Amino acid sequence: MSSLSFFVWILFLILSCLSILEINPLSVASFANISSQSEGCFLILFMVSFAVPDTLECEVQWALESITMNKASGGDGIPVELLQILKDDAVKVLYSICQQIWKTQQWPQDWKGSVFIPIPKKGNAKECSNYCTIALISHASKVMLKILQARLQQYVNRELPDVQARFRKGRGTRDQSANICWIMEKAREFQKNIYFCFIDYAKAFDCMDHNKLWKILKEMGIPDHLTCLLRNLYAGQEATVRTGHGTTDCFQIGKGRHQGCILSPCLFNFYAEYIMRNAGLEEAQAGIKTAGRNINNLRHADDTTLMAESEEELKSLLMKVKVEREKVGLKLNSQKTKIMASGPITSWEIDGETVETVSDFIFWGSKITADGDCSHEIKRRLLLGRKVMTHLDSIFKSRDITLPTKFHLVKATVFPVAMYGCESWTVKKAEH
Repeated sequence: MSSLSFFVWILFLILSCLSILEINPLSVASFANISSQSEGCFLILFMVSFAVPDTLECEVQWALESITMNKASGGDGIPVELLQILKDDAVKVLYSICQQIWKTQQWPQDWKGSVFIPIPKKGNAKECSNYCTIALISHASKVMLKILQARLQQYVNRELPDVQARFRKGRGTRDQSANICWIMEKAREFQKNIYFCFIDYAKAFDCMDHNKLWKILKEMGIPDHLTCLLRNLYAGQEATVRTGHGTTDCFQIGKGRHQGCILSPCLFNFYAEYIMRNAGLEEAQAGIKTAGRNINNLRHADDTTLMAESEEELKSLLMKVKVEREKVGLKLNSQKTKIMASGPITSWEIDGETVETVSDFIFWGSKITADGDCSHEIKRRLLLGRKVMTHLDSIFKSRDITLPTKFHLVKATVFPVAMYGCESWTVKKAEH
């Protein structure tokens, strides 16, 4: 074999390994001074094949540029705009920090901290349950988190099934609404009854057990180096609560997701997938048989919808999921869990509490009914669009605002509300 053929063969192996690890081959161009020699090729090949690659300066630059601007700062008070204005200087400093974190697997304590901002939702403002919380973290820490997120993406694509739509690129609530409408149409076409259970879990994201999470990541095939980085990120988490009356002292967090962290959705998806696998839903015969496959669940993060062709099958699915979820610390919220059926159904009880049977349900923003009729959702959407128009009435009547501006305002505020989920509508002749 000639030296040229040998070099081409080695280069092919390197590019293959980079492709498997989802690393941009151009990012390795900085190693040109060694890759021009065969010894350097073997060095890169060994690094790529048998170890998790170190962070690269181009990764840091990409991560910094991809952070959304006009966002509140974390506890350090450094806005992301400042880091982006500094450009190369900021990249060099952040690259040095990220390299140190990658090698030592230890995080700066400032990057582990969060600032909680409680926001009232509705109801009595004196009750903590009527508040939602947003968390602010350091923008500098998001650079390293985005790099880890990109490294984890290949495992997300490999391990998560297509029934999980939350926190995944190119998927969302409208996809699941269209799926369930299509399933109901097919069931009605073949004159089959269909039974749904819309499961709700109490504080699912806040009940995630860290020790179980690390075991789950190992079973999912996540490299030990990445798992160790995540474990050390979660160890020693601190937070403060900021209100209009001031800021509290720091306190430790020992359970639940890392609030405000961009990795939390990805990690929770692994957590939820582990539960469903142990419940054995993929092997279960219960479900809806359509298009050559068996579908018995649709998921959107912790929101899970179980479905079957009989009440007995649905109960068996629910009990399997309930048992596995309780093993990892997630409790079923029987008050918000609902049952919907197109056929006869008896009263259900879970943990001594009756589960409500409904004839319609707001399914990720869209109203679905037991008979699968879309006319109710179409009317509801038109009413919601009209309500938005009413709120903008003073703007539309103003002579100081030009007609093109009013048109853009309608397009930006009214149309998204009125037409949400229209992809899944079955419009009848009477509704045209």
